[in-house]
Amino acid sequence: MSSSVAPSTSWADRLPTKVTKTVHGLAIASLVSQVGIIISGGAVRLTKSGLGCSQWPNCMPGTMTPVPEMGIHGFIEFGNRLLTFVLMAIALAFLVAIWRMRSTHRSLFVIGWVLLIGIPFQGVIGGITVWSGLNPWVVSLHFLLSMALVMLATVLVNRTGREYKHTPAPVQDKTIAQVSWVAWIASMLAIIFGTVVTGTGPHAGDASAPRHLFDPLTVTRMHTAPVYLLIGATIVLLVLAAKRKAGPEFTHGLYWLVGVLLLQAAIGYIQHFTGLPIVLVILHMLGSALLGIATTNVWDRAVRLPKYEVPQHNVSQL
Repeated sequence: MSSSVAPSTSWADRLPTKVTKTVHGLAIASLVSQVGIIISGGAVRLTKSGLGCSQWPNCMPGTMTPVPEMGIHGFIEFGNRLLTFVLMAIALAFLVAIWRMRSTHRSLFVIGWVLLIGIPFQGVIGGITVWSGLNPWVVSLHFLLSMALVMLATVLVNRTGREYKHTPAPVQDKTIAQVSWVAWIASMLAIIFGTVVTGTGPHAGDASAPRHLFDPLTVTRMHTAPVYLLIGATIVLLVLAAKRKAGPEFTHGLYWLVGVLLLQAAIGYIQHFTGLPIVLVILHMLGSALLGIATTNVWDRAVRLPKYEVPQHNVSQL
């Protein structure tokens, strides 16, 4: 009499071998959480809670958590720190979910690792920000790293969504790809110069924090100059997309970029001429994140499409 024994399976054997709803959902969660920490960081600065926790990694000498004597500012700053663990949990879950796809979906796996490593590094820069007394250059670096992680998460959402939803690939066009590069670079310059404007403005995060001594009007004009380049590149892309029939995936991303540009420009001009009210400043920060998403989205749809359809065991035969 013989008995059959079910083969043992490891936890990895239960993981998906292709992009599923869960994998795509984790990519979206990563993007949303990365945008969320930008907004929460802005809230810390705009409520003057930048030094609510005066130490790092401790919140204050002898304790990693705030105490009631520190007031609301300590809890606001500490709450922003706690979000780091949420981001890491999501990034780790994404890597686990695509573990069996690490050979066939290398770009997803590499970007997932960069996101996971970038999150604690972001926390370290946050610590340096506190140690420097909110030096505006360090604050800018902290924001720009967050923006880079937002862009990487955008690529994850794009590429997981393309496979999960079986979206037809956009038409590849060299000129469209080149202009998309111009649009992306222009948006990055606008965002970088925007941090200089912020470092020159009144919302320092704490009354004692240093500020740039630049002329506010001059740095504002530096900030808007690449915006005009971005607008020009976007117009060219609209014309090219229509004439060369780039396909709905690319054109829809382009329309979203146009909407973000119009919204961000309106908020930027209104906040400039109304004395930088807090509500508009936080909306402008959200707009910066959306601009990074929109230009990265257009760039990723125009420049490169990874080939996921080749099974790993057949690669050597090609």
